[in-house]
Amino acid sequence: MKKMPREQPATVFCDFDGPLVDVSARYYSTYRLALANVCDYYNTDNLLISITPLSQEQFWQMKRNRVPDIEIAGKSGIPPAAIDPFLAQVSYIVNHTDLLYQDTIQPGVSWALNLLRSEGIELVLVTLRAQEQAEQILAKANLLHLFSGVFGTHASEDVAYVNSIELKTQLLKNAAAVHWPMPVRDQQTACTIGDTEADIWAGRNLGIETIALTCGIRSREYLQQQSPSVILEDLVSASNYLVRSKVTCA
Repeated sequence: MKKMPREQPATVFCDFDGPLVDVSARYYSTYRLALANVCDYYNTDNLLISITPLSQEQFWQMKRNRVPDIEIAGKSGIPPAAIDPFLAQVSYIVNHTDLLYQDTIQPGVSWALNLLRSEGIELVLVTLRAQEQAEQILAKANLLHLFSGVFGTHASEDVAYVNSIELKTQLLKNAAAVHWPMPVRDQQTACTIGDTEADIWAGRNLGIETIALTCGIRSREYLQQQSPSVILEDLVSASNYLVRSKVTCA
């Protein structure tokens, strides 16, 4: 098996939550608030329930291995009758404006994006987050100007939390139609960067290289099951891989 030059992609379709933004603190706060709200409701009705909240490390490990919220609720002591109200609370709270401040830009993101742009690579954001919300966060972090386009949702606020493969695939197709049109595809390559199965399957459906990152909401073990083209740690690693490791197996 010899190594041969690999063509550097001309367009990178990058996800938002995970590769660019750390959402772990917000997701854990959502979980704790939903637990507290459900307990308050049932205890007011004299139907006392006792919960044992998971630690942030325990919770995030379960989320990264895609343990269902129903199972997370059960392991936290939520009785069966209260699970649906708990899930409804999670969906309602997760993108509340009072919690969004907890999201933080991942380390090295600005450097990584600027490296890709310096190589002439076009950056396009494709996210299940509300488009206006993503653009505001990027603008505040002085990163919005680095992207040629932003493709997000205009649907309900919990779309990003649900992580729909079908919707992510459609958004990627919409972005590709504008920034990687058919006449260009025979001459230039593209790839996706993301942290979930939705990103991997969307890229695969488009027939392009898929780079999965472990800095987001999925573990390396889970991502391996999805068979992306390559698994890397973060956006800095991905940028170095795309720019400096221009080889592929043949």
